[in-house]
Amino acid sequence: MKKWIEVSLAIGFIIGALYGLMAAAYGLSGLLEGLLKDKFGVSGGAGFANLLVLMLGCVMVIATALTLAERKWSAMMQDRIGPNRATIDIGPLKGRALGGVPHIVTDVLKLLTKEDFQPATASKFLFNLGPILAFAPVFALFAIVPVGPTLEVAGQKVGLYVANPDFGLLYMLGIASLAVYGTSLAGWASNNKFALLGGVRASSQMISYEVALGLSLVGMMIAFGTVQLAGPTGMSEMQGHYLWKATVGGLDVGIPAWGFLLQPVGFILFFAAAFAETKRAPFDVPEGESEIIGYFVEYSGMKFGLFMIAEFVEVVVLSGVLTAIFFGGWTLPFGNEALASVGFFQDHPWVLGALFATIFWVKVILLCYLQLAIRWTFPRFRYDQIQTLGWKILLPMGLVNLFVTGALILWDPTLRSLAIAGGLEIALIAAVTLVPRGGAKDEHAEDHGHGGHGAHGATDAAAPALAAHH
Repeated sequence: MKKWIEVSLAIGFIIGALYGLMAAAYGLSGLLEGLLKDKFGVSGGAGFANLLVLMLGCVMVIATALTLAERKWSAMMQDRIGPNRATIDIGPLKGRALGGVPHIVTDVLKLLTKEDFQPATASKFLFNLGPILAFAPVFALFAIVPVGPTLEVAGQKVGLYVANPDFGLLYMLGIASLAVYGTSLAGWASNNKFALLGGVRASSQMISYEVALGLSLVGMMIAFGTVQLAGPTGMSEMQGHYLWKATVGGLDVGIPAWGFLLQPVGFILFFAAAFAETKRAPFDVPEGESEIIGYFVEYSGMKFGLFMIAEFVEVVVLSGVLTAIFFGGWTLPFGNEALASVGFFQDHPWVLGALFATIFWVKVILLCYLQLAIRWTFPRFRYDQIQTLGWKILLPMGLVNLFVTGALILWDPTLRSLAIAGGLEIALIAAVTLVPRGGAKDEHAEDHGHGGHGAHGATDAAAPALAAHH
């Protein structure tokens, strides 16, 4: 009971902290936007405020917390205690493990104080450039992800996103493709054969899955007729509309136009391809510990830390992109209009905006948890299996999904037929994956029991004789 109370308090604290940060983001965005326009006649204050609060205050903090969450989750999966050795010996906190939180501090201190070793034969400039090119594109991806609705704050219309280019998804695909240069340079510039092999593996894997990654999003682009994520015509806000709607007790309920309902196959393809792009298990062939160590084998200190934090930032960014494209962004499945019509929220729109933004982050954290569960559940793929999955499974499925989506939208532009097809796809996927298939196993056991290799038969036949002997 005590553990459940502690967990509930921790969850409440996290949600409360996120709500406070989102309220601060709206307030700071409105103030900076108005200040820049009044003083200098330029805009961009909201984007700078969101850069500070969303990307530095939320993405980086959640990514840092995931380093501890992964240890805790792996310990639970492997029936271990987990991180509990580091403590803060100050006052009443002395000797307390604090859920492993001090380990985050010790990790940072270790990376900051560790020797920055560099091989004598390495290409120094490219060796130093590798970690930067591995981290910067991943971090920049979150700039176009809308966290909350656009509202009027302090006389300025602001939204919780750093930038809203007209080519939103194209920006995402282009920036994501730049990360391959970081891994390639890290492997080549180290002048180490194991690092080079890891870099080659990583490059081929990332390039292979970029094709399926792009194809998986084309269906969503066709369905919503836009490549923008934010704004009134962006995918996130358009997913708040209902395909079918009914009013029950004054509350509007129905089936929203969430991406995974319209494109369940597209969602699976995108998630699998993006997961492979992160190079985390079961797609961690480039850094297989039992084989080649990885393309960052020669890195230490904060350069190694950049590679590691980039991996966890990728987890957060992938969760944010999935939320914005396939899970309705900041919207709820129902009740959005009812909340917006409340008088208090109409008088204080930033309060409702912060609530919606908190909903977005809760979805992101749940998707991060899903990625950790997958990472510690499945074994590593072989290199040939990874290439087979990308080129022979995901790519053909993406092409078929694209043609089916286009045909259904031409037939019914209201997206209802696409939603019905999506529901059938979800039912089929659930039937294939969840329905137990024990027939083959039972027949196999029966064959062994009635003959097979004779093990069971021999044991049963020998039992009476053995009993008589004793």
